[in-house]
Amino acid sequence: MTEIDSPLKLTNVVDDSSTEVSSKHHARILIVDDDPIVAESLAEMLAGDGYDVATACDGVEAANLLEQAAQPGACPFGLLITDMNMPRCNGFELLKNVRKAHPSIVPIVITGFGKIESAVEAVKLGAADYLTKPVIDDELRLSVNKAFNQHILLAENNTLKTQLSQRFGMGNLVGADYRMQKVYDLIEAVAESKTTVLITGQSGTGKSMVGHAVHAASPRATGPFVTFSCGSIPETLLESELFGHVKGAFTGADYDKPGKILSANGGTLFIDEINSATPALQLKLLRVLQEKAFEPVGATETVHVDVRFVLATNQPLDKLVEQGLFREDLYYRINVVNIQLPNLSDRVRDIPLLAEHFLARYCGEMKRERRFSENVIETLQHYGWPGNVRELENAVERAVVLSRKPVIEKSDLPDTILNAQQTSMNAIGVADQTVQGVCEATAWLPMPLSEALQEPEKQILLAALEANQWNRQETAKQLDINRTTLYKKIKFYNLDQPA
Repeated sequence: MTEIDSPLKLTNVVDDSSTEVSSKHHARILIVDDDPIVAESLAEMLAGDGYDVATACDGVEAANLLEQAAQPGACPFGLLITDMNMPRCNGFELLKNVRKAHPSIVPIVITGFGKIESAVEAVKLGAADYLTKPVIDDELRLSVNKAFNQHILLAENNTLKTQLSQRFGMGNLVGADYRMQKVYDLIEAVAESKTTVLITGQSGTGKSMVGHAVHAASPRATGPFVTFSCGSIPETLLESELFGHVKGAFTGADYDKPGKILSANGGTLFIDEINSATPALQLKLLRVLQEKAFEPVGATETVHVDVRFVLATNQPLDKLVEQGLFREDLYYRINVVNIQLPNLSDRVRDIPLLAEHFLARYCGEMKRERRFSENVIETLQHYGWPGNVRELENAVERAVVLSRKPVIEKSDLPDTILNAQQTSMNAIGVADQTVQGVCEATAWLPMPLSEALQEPEKQILLAALEANQWNRQETAKQLDINRTTLYKKIKFYNLDQPA
């Protein structure tokens, strides 16, 4: 047994290192050659080394075998050893098919015509090695061993990308509301470009998830996705964290530190709460967005980067610009594509979908079987959700943790939700009594109908505002009136929120 042969053996394992190697080599090898003698001899040699080997006479048969092996429940191929000059479908066409349909398969090319041009073209199409006939056994063994290591890395990378896509891709964004459909369309439209994206919406609406989705759907998906929050870092450390610093730049800078921008090179940088950025940080960030260049704190050399910027804000930046709190030039630079996320209270029909989505996630994590009672879903739909999707997720997680029965009941929900429901019911009762009393008191008065209806309307508005903790958007939705109309009526009746 040669030194090259040893790590490839799948039988007679006598040490830990052999076990580690053998455990990796579960995938099969497909040998493709129009000369059956060559194909069978190579197959016999590799089968003797313990590999599971199949053969095909040309590219068409090989493509069929690869497709069959990729079906659920089948044992897939990990390596492809192919000749180049074959009838019906040659090796180059086969390599193109493999690269497109089976990206985790690693090809090795063997040919009787060893031309440099052919070798270069084969490598471009994904070939890990290029061997000429007659093939030397130990040379093939070494090539197969290297190719299997490459296959393992590709398979692990594909698995990781799948997990990232499931966790952060659009598949993890839940919602059938037309507003969310518009968000999905914008993500798909902007993902392929390098365009800067601004995501706006209240806290808890899922801005970071949308940022992940933009990255996962883009050509940069295999690159880094780095997050940076302007609101969670002390002002004195903002520039150092974002741009990095060199040793000695300030007291305590004992070593060079790369910032978030450099860490995101080749990928995407998600900057949250950009509305909290200091004026100095806004100015520096404007230059980075325009020139893709910056100097770390304390450095004199300019660093150039290839970074896609996705920014988020929970406050309207145009209002901050009017107030002089945000740079106008930076606002127009980052507001290229604006993805506006709706509040959860504006997409009530999505609440059952989101609740079931979170229920499935946390039941899976905690290995429990739970389902919602009908009155729970109804209660969730009638709550105002000031904390948006994040608050709903927390409520569902809490219910899964605390419930002791298969069915989650209203009693498993947080008190804030239950109390809000009770307050709303009480307010509706008070409003009904108020309307009845006012109508009785004013029934005999000789006045126009419009004036007679003002007092009951005022009381209804006041009761609804109090029931919704003066959340005007939720109140307008509950009363089925336009929010602008509600604001005008509040002003007309001089309804002031209690301090």
